[in-house]
Formats: sequence, C-alpha cells, structure tokens
Amino acid sequence: MNQSVVVVTGAGGMGQAIARRLGPGAQLLIADFNAELLESVRAELEGEGYTVTAAPADVSSRESVAALARQAADLGPVQTVVHTAGLSPVQAPVPAILAVDLLGVALVLEEFGRVITPGGSGVVIASMAAHRSSGLSAEEAMQLATTPADELLSLPVAAKGRFPHPGAAYGFSKEANLLRVRAASSSWGTRNARINSVSPGLIATPMGQSELAGEHGDAIRRMVAASNAKRPGTAADVAEAVAFLVSPAASFISGTDLLVDGGVTALAAAGQPG
Repeated sequence: MNQSVVVVTGAGGMGQAIARRLGPGAQLLIADFNAELLESVRAELEGEGYTVTAAPADVSSRESVAALARQAADLGPVQTVVHTAGLSPVQAPVPAILAVDLLGVALVLEEFGRVITPGGSGVVIASMAAHRSSGLSAEEAMQLATTPADELLSLPVAAKGRFPHPGAAYGFSKEANLLRVRAASSSWGTRNARINSVSPGLIATPMGQSELAGEHGDAIRRMVAASNAKRPGTAADVAEAVAFLVSPAASFISGTDLLVDGGVTALAAAGQPG
C-alpha cells in the first residue's frame, strides 16, 4: 500500500516546520522556486529520517503547478496539501507579489483540487494582513473568489497600477486568498476533501525578521508588545494550527480561516493602540 502523500510548497521556515510536523509516516513532497534551498532542506529532512522528494516549482506558472500536482499523484494518494510559498512586501515589487501571492494560490487550489484524495485536506498560508479591510465591493469580492485563475491578473481590481506600494498588493492578495479558499471549499468538497487557510501574524522566521527590519518594523513591535501573546509567533505555532486543520479533529471545518497572530488582529479591531 502506498504511503499517503503530504505536499508542502515553500521550503522556508514555516514550510520546514510544517513538513516536520506532518511528515512522519508519510511521503513528503516539498517544492520551492529556490533550487539550492530546496535541496538543502530535502537533504536535512532525509537525514532526520523522513521520506522526502523535492521538486523545483514556480507557483505563478500553471504548467509548473500542474506538473507538481501530477508528480504528487504519481507518488501515491495525495492526502494533504499545505501551500506556504509566498513573497512578503519587503522582498518583491507589486507585479511579483500579485503573480505569486494572488495567482499562485489560485493555481494551487485549482490544480491540487483535481488530485486531492477523498478525505484529504489542504491549507493555504495567508496572513493577518488579509483581515485589514481593503474596501472591496461585493462584485469585486465575487470576481476574486470565482474568476478562473488564468484570468485573475486581468481583472481591473487586480491591475498592478492600483497598488501604490508592495504592502498594498500583499494585503489585497492575502484577502483574495481567503475568498478563493472559501469558494474552493465547494469544488474540493465534490472530492470529499476540505480546504482552509491559516493567517499568521509576525512569525520569527527570516521573512518575519525582514519585516521587522522594514519601514513598519517599529509599528509591528508595538502591536506585538500590546497583544495578548506579547511575543512573535514561531513556525511551530503555525505548524500546530495546520496540523489541527488537516486532522480528523477538524473534519467539520472547511472554507474558513484561522488567525494565528497572538491576538494582534483582535487588538486592532478593538481600536486599542499598539
């Protein structure tokens, strides 16, 4: 009998923690755009006893994501898909963020929705930035939720000129991720599979450290200090949330988002200064 396949896109800090948390007893398939990082993580996981395959992938390319989904299905029943690959506003310009964080999520949802095994589940890593209202109209929200992935970047609401800086494109893309996950719950449900998202806050990974070093670093520190947790999150915090959502304990949960931000969003919603 084939081992169940666990797919993790993105080999950064959160992706590695999730692979370690979900990987025991499974066939891991990890994917990343950075081939050097990918091979390093593959070798490390293999050295720790995991059964792991590595696949270079560009999540902004339909062809690349489709090939990754086929490779996963060839390895065995695709039980779990966790999409962590993404760019932060301090890493990339607006067009790249829209291509990876908006289009990339839509492509993963579509392609893996075709191969997920009955009873399987998926999680998209979004961001607490998704919970800052961007003022989308009902029509725009519907377009972002349901437009075929290949047409997403042609929508007027997703035109790169609408975003004055990468942070605006990032928040918009992450909000769209929640809309796509909610809509995909129906199509994944036709395969008796579930799909949810997790919205992390500041997480102590290299990406999180780069955000602290950016222009909004002081404001982020104040929010974290005033929050319920009073600390940054860890990759393990996110991995535990993901493990719950893909487990049988969450079998009645689909199409929703779980905030893992130490209470920062709740603080902002209450109008309390950070």
